Amino acid sequence: MQAPDSIDAMQERLGGAGYVASRALSTVAFLALKLGRPLFLEGEAGTGKTEIARTLAATLGRALIRLQCYEGLDATTAVYEWNFAAQMFAIRTAEAAGTAEAAAMNRDLFGPEYLIERPLLQAMRPHENGPPVLLIDEIDRADEPFEAFLLEALSDHQVTIPEIGTIRAPEPPIVILTSNRTREVHDALKRRCLYHWVDYPDFQREMAILSARVPEAAPRLAQEVTAFVQRLRSEDLFKKPGMAETIDWAKCLLALDAVALSPELIADTLGAVLKYQDDIARMEGSEAARLLSEVRASLGPVA
Repeated sequence: MQAPDSIDAMQERLGGAGYVASRALSTVAFLALKLGRPLFLEGEAGTGKTEIARTLAATLGRALIRLQCYEGLDATTAVYEWNFAAQMFAIRTAEAAGTAEAAAMNRDLFGPEYLIERPLLQAMRPHENGPPVLLIDEIDRADEPFEAFLLEALSDHQVTIPEIGTIRAPEPPIVILTSNRTREVHDALKRRCLYHWVDYPDFQREMAILSARVPEAAPRLAQEVTAFVQRLRSEDLFKKPGMAETIDWAKCLLALDAVALSPELIADTLGAVLKYQDDIARMEGSEAARLLSEVRASLGPVA
């Protein structure tokens, strides 16, 4: 499938797949595809950074390859591994058969049959439907040496396996990096990318997202849920709820056949929208009732 040929087309394409993107995000996503540049998305957890990679892959008809970053991730683990168990079995089998000739064994043991491809190598391979979307998720969780390796891999669109050689992508993958900003990512990596801060949506856009993702929610319930979450984000919480929590909460309320919020219902389901006990304790009882009263005052009477 062809990439969108304008910003409006990009916004429409994303919206058609259920991702209600702002004009600014649609613009930077369009430019990333147009210029072949990696897209670096930074923002709070739950604001839709990972989801745009999934949506882009789906709308473009491309494979999605995800590299989940974590502390201790190194280049080898991100690129490839050798199937050690299968190699040992082959060695023992050859020895038992008396055919274990050293040079031949070395050549055979480090061939494609025993190579386990990890995300970066997979992204460099040719794909039937065109270059894949490579999602490098939560790069801020990886160590700085891995950033340096990634900088080289993304600049040259190639990886090297010592036993095999250098593998270069026939076409550069579509690269999206995300960060929750638990630490600063090095400027050298950011400079190679187009950057966008993914913020919490305003009320109207959050309503549109909720309507797209949970269309079965009654309009009044969707309004109250959205307005309540918007109010929660203005409170002094350890972890403010993201769009993902808004969607989860609405689904939980629907599972309970709710048509509107009540203090009791909020108390019973706060664990769907707040993820820390201190935050839940702070919002229980009179605080939840106060916020709900403010929400209803802002929305007006039920039509």
